[in-house]
Amino acid sequence: MQGSYGNNVKGKAKIYEKDSVFTLAFDEAFLVNNGPDLYVYVSKEQQPSQFVSLGKLKSVNGAQTYTFTSVVNFDEYKYVVVHCQQYNHLFSYALLQK
Repeated sequence: MQGSYGNNVKGKAKIYEKDSVFTLAFDEAFLVNNGPDLYVYVSKEQQPSQFVSLGKLKSVNGAQTYTFTSVVNFDEYKYVVVHCQQYNHLFSYALLQK
């Protein structure tokens, strides 16, 4: 979904588990406009105030993965978010569904 500072947002996000390690994957159709200081979060809300950072966005388009380094309760952290950390601007988000 498009955030207040994102446009032309496309693609899907999926979280999967393998050997007790959780990974977030953006599909090959992933696209978001570029911005300064973009990070990937899992968050309790669309506009992140309670979140876990998965690191800097690797690319504004195409398939990419991010590995969780801590345990996350996905019943509470229901959103994947692309967010400009420097200016606190939401670029895109996806609601995680089981």
